[in-house]
Amino acid sequence: MQKFVRFLKWSVLAPLSLCAGIASAQGFPNKPIKIVVPFGPGGSGDITARAFGQYLEAQFKQGVVIENRAGANGILGTEAVKNAPADGYTLLLTTNTTLAANLSLYKKVPYDPLKDFEHLGQFGTAASVAMVSKDSGIRTAADLTAYAKANPGKVFFGHYNSASQMTAEMFRVKTGAPMTGIPYKSIGSALQDFYGGQLQVLFLEYLPAMAHIDNPKATAIGVTGATRFKPWPNVPAIGETYPGYELGFFLGLAAPAGTPPDVVRRLDGAISSALKDEAFLARLAQLGLEPSRVSKADYPRFIQSEITRWSQVIKDAGIKPE
Repeated sequence: MQKFVRFLKWSVLAPLSLCAGIASAQGFPNKPIKIVVPFGPGGSGDITARAFGQYLEAQFKQGVVIENRAGANGILGTEAVKNAPADGYTLLLTTNTTLAANLSLYKKVPYDPLKDFEHLGQFGTAASVAMVSKDSGIRTAADLTAYAKANPGKVFFGHYNSASQMTAEMFRVKTGAPMTGIPYKSIGSALQDFYGGQLQVLFLEYLPAMAHIDNPKATAIGVTGATRFKPWPNVPAIGETYPGYELGFFLGLAAPAGTPPDVVRRLDGAISSALKDEAFLARLAQLGLEPSRVSKADYPRFIQSEITRWSQVIKDAGIKPE
C-alpha cells in the first residue's frame, strides 16, 4: 500500500514538476542574472563579464549582477557556481585557469570542467605582456634573461591566475632565467607590489595592461602571443627572440549542469548574437580580445585540448600539484 501511495504521489507531482521547469524556461529570464567572476576585480575576466552583462541587460531587459568571488586560483567561485541552482540565473565566467590549468596545478579540484557545467560559449582569446620596472634598465626579453642570470634569487614575478603564472614559468623554462613566483589573490595586490619594487616582472593580460602600458614607471618588453599586438606595434612578441614561446588564454561562460535546455539555448544564443554585434565587438577590441566562437558541440573537445595543453606547460615548468 505504501509503495502504491508513493507511486501515486510521484505520478502526480512529476508532471507538475516538469511543467514548472518548462514554464520557467519559457519565461526566462524574469529576474536578475548573476555572473560569478572567480577572480578579483580589474582583470580581463572581470571587465569582459561586465561588458557582456551590459549587453545581456539590453537584450533581456533584466538586471545583471557581477559578483567577484576570488580565491584558490578561481576554484572557490567555480565551485560556488557548480553548486548553484541550475536555473540559468547564476553563471560562471570561465577561463583556461579554472577549466584546464587547475587540474594540473592541484591534486584535487572540487569540480569536473566537463560534467559539472553547461558550457554556453566563448567570447574570445588574448595574450599577455611582460612588464618590468623602468628603473631596472631592462628593455628587452633578452635583457631580462641576462639580468636574472646575473642576479640569481633576486628576480621575482607575481601571479594571480594561471595566465600570469605560466607565461612567466614558460619564460623561465625557455630562457633558463632564474625567477621566483609569488602568488597573489588579486591583480591589484600584484600591481601594488610591482610598483612598490617587490616584484621585478609581471605578466599582465592585454586588458589590464592597457592602463599601465604608458606608465612612466614601467616598461613593456614583450607579448606572449604568436604575433605582436596591433595597438602596441613597437612591443615585440617574445617568440621573436625565443622561438617557440607562445601562450594565450580564453574567456567564456558556463552554467551549472542540469540547466534547462531552453535556457541554455537562450544564453548560448545571446553570446552568438553578441559576437555579431558591432558595438560589442568594438568593445572586445578595446579590451584586447580577439573574438572567437566554439560551438556547443565542439566545446568538450576544445576543453580537453586545453587541459592537455596546459598540463604539458605545467609539466615542462616542473611544477608539482599542490
